[in-house]
Formats: sequence, C-alpha cells, structure tokens
Amino acid sequence: MCGIAGWIVPARCSDDQAQLVRMSAAIAHRGPDDEGYFVSDALAGSYRVALAHKRLSILDLEGGRQPMQDAGARLTVVFNGEIYNFDTLRKELAAIGHRFATRSDTEVILAAYRQWGEQCVERFRGMFAFALWDADRERLVLARDRFGKKPLFVYRRGDALWFASEIKALLQCSAISAELDAGVIGDYLAFRYVPGPYTLFRGVRKMQPGSVGVWSNRQFETHRYYSPPDREPGSHADVDADVDERFLERLDEAVRIRMVCDVPFGAFLSGGIDSSTTVALMSRHSAHAIKTFSVGFGEERYSELSYARTVAKQFGTDHHELVIEPRDIVERLAQVVRFRDAPVSEPSDIPIFLLALDARRSVKMVLTGEGADEILGGYPKHVFERWSSAYQRVPQRIRASMLEPLVRALPYGLHRVKTAVAALGLEQPEHRLPRWFGALAPEQIAALCGRYEPRLQPPAAPFDSARDNSPLRRILYFDQVSWLPDNLLERGDSMTMAASLEARMPFMDHELAALASSLPDRYRVRGATTKWILRRAARRLLPAEILNRPKVGFRVPVNEWFRGPMRDYLRDHLLDGRALARQLFARAPLEALVAEHLDGEQNHEKLLWSLLNLEVWNRQCLVPAKDAPR
Repeated sequence: MCGIAGWIVPARCSDDQAQLVRMSAAIAHRGPDDEGYFVSDALAGSYRVALAHKRLSILDLEGGRQPMQDAGARLTVVFNGEIYNFDTLRKELAAIGHRFATRSDTEVILAAYRQWGEQCVERFRGMFAFALWDADRERLVLARDRFGKKPLFVYRRGDALWFASEIKALLQCSAISAELDAGVIGDYLAFRYVPGPYTLFRGVRKMQPGSVGVWSNRQFETHRYYSPPDREPGSHADVDADVDERFLERLDEAVRIRMVCDVPFGAFLSGGIDSSTTVALMSRHSAHAIKTFSVGFGEERYSELSYARTVAKQFGTDHHELVIEPRDIVERLAQVVRFRDAPVSEPSDIPIFLLALDARRSVKMVLTGEGADEILGGYPKHVFERWSSAYQRVPQRIRASMLEPLVRALPYGLHRVKTAVAALGLEQPEHRLPRWFGALAPEQIAALCGRYEPRLQPPAAPFDSARDNSPLRRILYFDQVSWLPDNLLERGDSMTMAASLEARMPFMDHELAALASSLPDRYRVRGATTKWILRRAARRLLPAEILNRPKVGFRVPVNEWFRGPMRDYLRDHLLDGRALARQLFARAPLEALVAEHLDGEQNHEKLLWSLLNLEVWNRQCLVPAKDAPR
C-alpha cells in the first residue's frame, strides 16, 4: 500500500524535481517506509515524464522498492495496492520465459504488461492503481482496479497530464489551483458525495473504477475494462443444494490470499456478520491468535462492542477495544476532512480513522468486512427498492395528499420509513437511487440552489444497467459503481492510509462478486432478510446472536447536537456572511432549513451535516490553498 504521483508534460513547461518531491511529501502518510523518483525525456526531448512513489512496505520488504524497472530499464512502474494472485501469475509468466529478481507483486505487473500489454489488468486479482511508463512505445499507462478500491486522481490541461493518489498532491503543482467546481454542488446535495469522475476541485477528475487510461502521441484516452456483473439481468433458475458451501469456499479463498504479507496484521471487528465471518475464516489459516480491533461509544445503545467481544472470545483473538466519546467526532472533523480532500459524508468516518490509528500501533495491515452489503444486498434500501414499481402505481394525488404528509409527521425513530417514501416516490432511477443516501430530491436542490442541472446523467455509469434488470440488481449496480468507489471505498482508503495502515477487503473480491451475481435475487435478499446467502453459509461458523442481530452502526446524535452544543458552531459555518453557503445557496431557504431544525419543527440532520462539511472543506482545503505561496 503506497502513494503515487507524477506527470507527463511538454518540456518547455516542465515542473522541476523539487515539485515532484513536494507532491510525494504531501502524501507521506501513505508510505512512510521509503520513497523513490524517476524522471526522463519523451518524444525526442519535447516532453518530460516523472514518477514518484511513497512506500508502505508490506511484501518483499527489501526487494520491492519503487519506481521499479524491468531488466532493460524500458518499463518503469509506480504501484499502489496489492495483486493477490501474483504468485500464480509469476509461475505462468516464468513458464513462458520471464525472469524475476524479487518476490514483489510489482515486478509481476512489469512482466504481465510486457507479455499482455494493457490487457494485463484483466488478469489481476486485487486492488491497485498504477502508472507505467513504456519508453519503447512512449506511452504512459494509468490503471485502476475493478471496484475502485485504490484511488487515482488526474488533471489535464491540453496535452499535459498530472496524476496522484490524493488530490492534495496534485495541488502542489504550479499549474493546478485549488478552485471550487460549483457545477457539482447540486450532485453533492443529491448524493451527499461527489459522484465520479468529478470532484469538488475544478478540473480534477477521478480515474473511474475498472478503467485504463493511456497517454500516447500527446493524447490521453480512457476505457472501461470491467463492469460489475449486476449490470446485466440475472438468473431465475434454481441452483444446486450446496450453493452456500460453494459461496463459503470462495469467500474463504478470498480471505486466505489476503493474509499473505511479511508484516504483522489483524482485522477490524465490529461484531456484525461481515467482519465476524472474516475473523472466523482468518482463524482457519493462522497458527497464532488473530489481532482484532473494535471501536464503540460509552453509551451501550450506540455501541457494538459487546457483539465484537462475543466473536473475539469464540475465536480466541488478541482483542483490542477503543472507546470514544461523541465529542471526538467534532474535534477530529477538520483533520479528517483534510486527509480526505473532501467533505465527510457521515460522522462514522471519524471512528474509523481513530480505530486505524489505534491498530497501527501493533499491525501494518488489517482485513475488513467492507463491501459485503453492496455485493450481497445488506441495507434496508435493498429490501424497499424492490417495491418501487408497486409504490409508483399508487396515484400521485393519493401519495401527495395522504401518504407522504402522514409519513413526514412520523417521529425520527422511523427515519428509514421516511427515507423510503421520499425515495420510492421518485420515478426516474437517476433521481431515486442517489436519494436513498442523499440529502435532497432534484426539486429541493433547485429551490436551494436556484436551479439544478445534474452533471452526471444517463447513460453514464451508474445509470447504464440493462433496462430489463431487476430493481435489486439495478440498485446493487449503482452501489458498486458509485456509492462504493466514490464514498465508502474512498473513505476506507483515506482513513486507514492517514494512519499508514493497509486495509484489505475479502468481500470486494471480483470472483466472489461474480458468484453472488450469478445467483437469483432471492439468494441475496429474501423477504426482509438481507445477505441471505452469507447468513446461510455462516451458520456453521457464528452463533445465532451474531447472525440474527440488528444492524447498529455508529449512531452519532448529530440531530440533538445541532440543537444543543453545536448550535453556534452550525450557525457560524452556514450563516456567517463569509460562509461558502452564502455564496452558493438562496438565503431564505437556507435560513429556513436551519431555523426549522433548531426549533425542532423538522429534522434536517443529513442535509445540515452535508452543508456543514462543505464549509469545513472550504476552510480546510480551499481557503488555505488560496493563501499559500505558489
């Protein structure tokens, strides 16, 4: 796990190596163990290519230094991530004549590219973002893994291209300014994160998951090499009786290959079925007690620590607990926004960061349960979405005059029902799918912003699934190409790498996802039961109290805080004359939203949290950059 950065630009405007070092230093937390640089001429000296690498040493500690070159020094690569099937690929490549000097998966990337070109990414099983300079063909290849577990940001100006693992590294370049892209604010309010390929920074783009980009002959073009299989309609046929055993075997393999490393490792353990199954399977493959790490609140009703203790005891783990106070959320918010280069979508980001800091004291790598909900259907929305067509058959006048007002009057404790009705009433998938997590519907955004023209529109992913797809597969596909890479995986990467900790996710294995997608819908969501196949498969591993327990999550009482100790903090960040919200949003609707919440008339918690974080991002990422010397 590392950080990468670099560029290919015309020689007449080439940035110097000192700037390359600054880019690398900006992401030093991603790789505190080593660093390396490569600079070379291109196109007969008319261009310069530069690569930088910050290393967190996990595998082949001595032989894996980067940038790494092939034997003839014609290929040079910087790589962030892990290729879990590198040993199998190395044997295949050795059998056809390739020679290896290290045990590093980085060297396998070089040989695989030499053998198969850019199509080599289709053979990789892992998480990765890499930049490879091919001197013979004078082309720079950028690639990102299938689900977007590892980030890669790019900035283009004419025929010049810059790239980095984090936006803060790009902002070290003299050609790139930290400016707000106001055109994505509407989508930010719709999604509560900025959907790719866009970011809040003008001109800065995300390389899309499952894509390869090639700079060649002064042009940069990208293409998708992978789309999650839920994009297409699924099977309705019956499956064999031992499907849960096959699923468990595939998950067990995904866990086992992610345990390969040369440093101490452990697991994040929430006590939920995802992380508990991961720990159970890890225990099969380790001669030593697995180190497990859990975080919770002192208030029992907001904490999952008791469930984590049950699992830790059953599997004899070396268990560590971190108890945090709700006040830690506020005190760490600005720091976390700086690490993420983006607003924090949910308060739970901060506990993940604090848990990563705690785990890093004794390990350098952890396995997590991330991705299970998005692959297997684990959220209430996956249950509700199946009824979208039926709900929309209720005449709109009845919904508007009777059902929706009744639901709006329900107490906050029934917020999932309120969210479901708000989402199900939106007939267009491009409006409804973001609304399950998002803050506002399109007409509400238009009222606040004056108008709303979505930057991300069909047929672009995540709205390009097949027309005859089932509602469940459609929303899972949306999750897999938007919600996951642009929110959850981006959060997981930035929060763990901020602590110089590598996180690996067995449920994000693309072969496991293919198996899950091959099953009829009822094997993922059956009635009101989510992740049905996982619950079936885990029966032989976990006690009933873990299999059947309700989802708790980190319930931070932001609603109450905004009306109490954070009241002045909220008003200062949203209503102050210098606030970004004053520039972006209509004054009357904004003030009404704040007043309704503070007076207890309505609960606008999600929206106000999103607006608050937008202002924190402005103060942490935009304002300091404007004042910094260039």
